[in-house]
Amino acid sequence: MADFVDKMKVFNFNNIGLRQKLLIIYIFAVFIPITLTHIVFYQVTSNNVRTQKMNDISLTVKKMSNDFLIAIEDAVGISSMLYTDYELYNFLETKYESTTDYIHAYHDYYDNISKEVPLYSPVHSINLYTNNETVIYAGGIKQIDTLVKDSEWYKDSELVRNSYPVLTRRIGESGKLDTFSLIRELDNYVTIDSTQKILEIKLDLRLMYNLFNDVTFPGDIYLLNGQGMIEYTTNPKVNWAEGNIKYPSVKLPDDHVVFEESFNLKYLNNWKVVGVAQEHVLLEEVESSRNFILYLALINLIFPSLFIIYITSSLHFRILRILKHMRKVEDQHFELIEGARHGDEIGELTQAFNRMASKIKKLINEVYIADIQKKNLELQRKQAQLSALQSQINPHFLFNVLETIRMRSILKKEDETAKIIHNIASMLRKSFIWGKDWVKVEEEIYLIKCFLEIQYYRFDDKMQYHIDVDPDAYNCLIPNMSLIPFVENASIHGIEPIKGKGMINISIKSNRDHLICEITDTGQGMDKEEYERLLQSLEEAEDIGEHVGIKNVYCRLKLHYEDNFEFSITSTKGAGTTISIILPCIR
Repeated sequence: MADFVDKMKVFNFNNIGLRQKLLIIYIFAVFIPITLTHIVFYQVTSNNVRTQKMNDISLTVKKMSNDFLIAIEDAVGISSMLYTDYELYNFLETKYESTTDYIHAYHDYYDNISKEVPLYSPVHSINLYTNNETVIYAGGIKQIDTLVKDSEWYKDSELVRNSYPVLTRRIGESGKLDTFSLIRELDNYVTIDSTQKILEIKLDLRLMYNLFNDVTFPGDIYLLNGQGMIEYTTNPKVNWAEGNIKYPSVKLPDDHVVFEESFNLKYLNNWKVVGVAQEHVLLEEVESSRNFILYLALINLIFPSLFIIYITSSLHFRILRILKHMRKVEDQHFELIEGARHGDEIGELTQAFNRMASKIKKLINEVYIADIQKKNLELQRKQAQLSALQSQINPHFLFNVLETIRMRSILKKEDETAKIIHNIASMLRKSFIWGKDWVKVEEEIYLIKCFLEIQYYRFDDKMQYHIDVDPDAYNCLIPNMSLIPFVENASIHGIEPIKGKGMINISIKSNRDHLICEITDTGQGMDKEEYERLLQSLEEAEDIGEHVGIKNVYCRLKLHYEDNFEFSITSTKGAGTTISIILPCIR
């Protein structure tokens, strides 16, 4: 449960940065609504355009089918008129005795037919086939001979032309099956049916081209007969005039769309007009609409986005500037925010920060600096007291007295006494050198040896010591008298109180960057309460009389090294105490 609460805190909107908040507002308030709106608009528009385009193409195919049907019906109308023309039957059935009689009959009847042909634009010409041997086969009158009977159009129409007209293809002047004709058997009058009579209405050679080559249709048109054969097509890859080609054998595009119009008339039974178009061609207008919508969406996104970026950048920059100056306040840099004053909330916040920074800076100057001056005065007062205390002792007098005692000890052959007096004089001389803050380890070790020899003289073999210093450590600089107070504590408070013998070990090691000092004694050590009081005294501001030496050294180390040193004390009652100090190595 606690983990869940922590996660909720992490995802709290108030924990998100201002820039991210502004970005979220932009995404959900501008980008997503505009994008979704244009996507929906594009889908609706695309569907509408596609539906409209499909309807338009379907109407185009239907119009071509209707035009084709009208043209064929015109030809069928002529055939029906001639099919019931009794005079035409007499003209073709009469047995003419002479050529002159035939020519007079031809001009009397056939000229009237020739005049009516131009009235029907789909009709190119009319031919009459007969096996009447007394007529002259010329001027549209042709003989039904073996060649005609073997032709494809004759065979194709033989079964049905006596019932209704038959639309078929025949070989034209180009030698290809590119001529359309309407064939009908003239057998309406049984009483005058001694000869075979066939009517051929030849359609205009450019009729199919004019009907089906519609520039508004974006694809290919196929005219199929009842058996699915291609009678005509606008597809340049299909050579329809060469022969009978099946529509299923034509390879259509993968994305093709088919539009069909069928005829259910007897003479056009199951004939079809088929339009085949590629879907991507149909959707070109949709693509154009998409580009328009895309440009519109970009315009709707770019200008609001630039405006929002300008506004949000201004807000973010100004708030970030305030935050930057507030972070400087943490480091006690009370810089004022420069720039023009603005009347909005951020401008008021900026002015409030400047007033706050000015007041804090003023308070620091009045209170904090005054307190520092007070402490400096107190420090100077204590220093004056210390100097007054030092001045009560005449060091030169002490040195002269000690030197006199030492010389007399040498004259009396008391060399050990003379050596101890020399060590005491050296320690006193060192203790009176107040102006020297830094000394070499070598000097500090010399002073420690003087002190330990005096103690050894005092206690004989009760107190023993061992000093181990790396040669590289002798020239390192350390604060003056920073080790001898610990040696003094080890001797006086550690070894002296015990009944047996004691040992003081002093180890100073060095590496590239640090000086490792360790002072260990086998004295009486400290109990837990005394040990805790000592550690607490090191962190308190006021001195404690019992541990002035240790406190003084610790404070001076912090003064010189700040937090760049390590200091530790370990002590066990009855076993001894160990002081460990790690200092930066200054050569």
